[in-house]
Amino acid sequence: MQINSTEIVQAFIIIFAIIDILGSLPVIASIKNKGIDVKPTQTTLIASALLFSFMFLGHSILNMFQVDINSFAVAGGLVLFVVGIEMFFDIVIIRPDPDVKPTSLIPVAFPLLAGPGIFTALLSLRAEFATENICIALFLNLFFVWVMLNLVDFFQNLFGNTGMYILKKFFGIILLAIGIKLFAGNLATLIGNV
Repeated sequence: MQINSTEIVQAFIIIFAIIDILGSLPVIASIKNKGIDVKPTQTTLIASALLFSFMFLGHSILNMFQVDINSFAVAGGLVLFVVGIEMFFDIVIIRPDPDVKPTSLIPVAFPLLAGPGIFTALLSLRAEFATENICIALFLNLFFVWVMLNLVDFFQNLFGNTGMYILKKFFGIILLAIGIKLFAGNLATLIGNV
């Protein structure tokens, strides 16, 4: 076991920024306002199953395609950079299918909470942090997600539209910086191994 509080905090912040439950509150509130029941426990369990499964099976999937973790981390850094641009500049790149009825599974558990950005981040984090530290950080984030889903109305009233907008921009900049760090660090490793 390599429990490291610094790694846990760093991984927690990265995962928190990518899942962006605070920035997702307006979307979740909108879904609830349409009369769709977003069940916090069911939604969190589905997202957890998806995230932990990909975290542990992702390497096998990569090996099947003969892709190493550093190469995936470079690609992941680019993806996180794009997600950060999307958040900061209010650009919508991935649009939900209008024919799919929103439920706790779609789009809340997937892809809002467990989407391409966090899948990429989890495997990218494994290139830098111990697995147990990432698991703890992910569990803490999912617990926070569960709390937020139970208090959607309260937090929306607390932050208001302006507060939610500011949080989205703040985490967008953080993701941009994280994307650059992942890209540059792992690209240097790849170049050094050539």
